[in-house]
Amino acid sequence: MGNTVRLRPPKNQLNRRCLLWWRAWIALIVVPIVAALAALGLLATPVLLVLAGVVAVGGLAYGVLMPMWWYRVHRWEVTDTAVYTRTGYFWQESRIAPMSRIQTVDTVRGPLQQLLRLATVTVTTASAKGEVRVAGLDAELAAELADELTRITQATPGDAT
Repeated sequence: MGNTVRLRPPKNQLNRRCLLWWRAWIALIVVPIVAALAALGLLATPVLLVLAGVVAVGGLAYGVLMPMWWYRVHRWEVTDTAVYTRTGYFWQESRIAPMSRIQTVDTVRGPLQQLLRLATVTVTTASAKGEVRVAGLDAELAAELADELTRITQATPGDAT
């Protein structure tokens, strides 16, 4: 737990189950598109069958490779003084939320996250940039993290404005 707030790479990786979560989201987008193109191709023109194949291959490649890339990039860390995150794909964003600026701490678990025992911790700050999110945490760890952040921010002087 450090005492200085400075931009640096966060230490912690997300839970490995987030790979499956991201892949499921990609599949929920790609599979209906491929199915619709294939159905239209069978009914109308074979060109759409070829397009369905192209989308399927591209979606499969994206679904396999991009979550691995995201997993390598996305990081988080909490100290006594701040919450650190790094997110992004090709353009990466590093954020620091000093404890004195934190207004609320929430956890969110959508249906896929519940199935995979994952959660997202959202830290709302007084920043115009908006909330800091750590998505893809083990659900138990997320609950512990929310409790820890609440405890630390209550003990931190400042009015979060």
